[in-house]
Amino acid sequence: MQKTFLKINLIAFAIISISNLANAQEYSTSAGIRFGGFNSGITVKHFITDQDAVEGILGIGSGSFVVTGFYQRHADAFEIDGLKWFYGLGAHVGGVSQNANTNGGLMLGADAILGLEWIIPELPISLTADLHPRLELLNGSLLGIEPALSIRYTF
Repeated sequence: MQKTFLKINLIAFAIISISNLANAQEYSTSAGIRFGGFNSGITVKHFITDQDAVEGILGIGSGSFVVTGFYQRHADAFEIDGLKWFYGLGAHVGGVSQNANTNGGLMLGADAILGLEWIIPELPISLTADLHPRLELLNGSLLGIEPALSIRYTF
């Protein structure tokens, strides 16, 4: 009887501890789909601290393929539960086919990001809207700003 009572208490303690940890940091990793102005594809974000995350984007566009990585900082936005704003810096590498704007070939450049993320209460889903300025360094000097929307499953 005492062993059963002890096991129930240990299980309850573990569940309470895990739920408190989950509330302290709303999620640790998310994966989903990004719909962008230049490229759309797969996005994965992982928090390395409560405020800092790394994000990888695998994007495919009209005649292009690009992998982008970011280091991001997050903070609460507008005192709304579950809404966070974020900003970050990163880089991209990829390839583009020849068209009116480029000669085709390798792409390499510097990136920034600024956006809002809403973690939907009671659901393992986050929605993101962001602006993604990027500077192409190899394939013709090009500065562009890509708006995007993402939906991710959080875990």
